[in-house]
Amino acid sequence: MQVRQATRADVPTLLRLVRELADFEKLAPPERAAEERFARDLGHRFEAFVAEEDGDALGYAIVFETYSTFRAKPILYLEDLFVSPRARRRGVARALMERVTSEARSRGCVRVSWVVLDWNVEAQRFYEKLGAKRTPWFGYEIEI
Repeated sequence: MQVRQATRADVPTLLRLVRELADFEKLAPPERAAEERFARDLGHRFEAFVAEEDGDALGYAIVFETYSTFRAKPILYLEDLFVSPRARRRGVARALMERVTSEARSRGCVRVSWVVLDWNVEAQRFYEKLGAKRTPWFGYEIEI
C-alpha cells in the first residue's frame, strides 16, 4: 500500500470515496455543482492524499492549513479521513494519518486538528490509540 498526494486525475476516485463517506454518515452525497467545485478547488483550497494498493484507491484524507494565533504557527486541519468499508482493518487509516502528520511536520505546523462525529466511537478509539487527545472545545457552525 502507498499513500500519495492526490492530483487532478484523482478527482473521480476521490468523489467516489466522498460518496461512500456520505453513505457511511447517512448524508446526501454531493450534488453535481459541489463536485465541480471540489474538482476546481483541489490543490488550491485543500489538498488530498490517497491510499492505494495495486492502483485501487482504499481511502483518502483531505487537509488544509489554518493558523494558531497563540503559537504563531500553522495548523494542518484534517477535514476528512475515510477508508472504504471493504478496506478497513488493514492499516489504511494509520498510513493516512502517518502521511498527514508527516506533512504537518514538514510544513512546520504546531499540530494536526480535526473533529469526530460523536457517534463514531470506533474512530475515536482509533485516534486515541494513535496518541490523539480530545480537546476541550466543542464544534459549532453557522450555515451560510
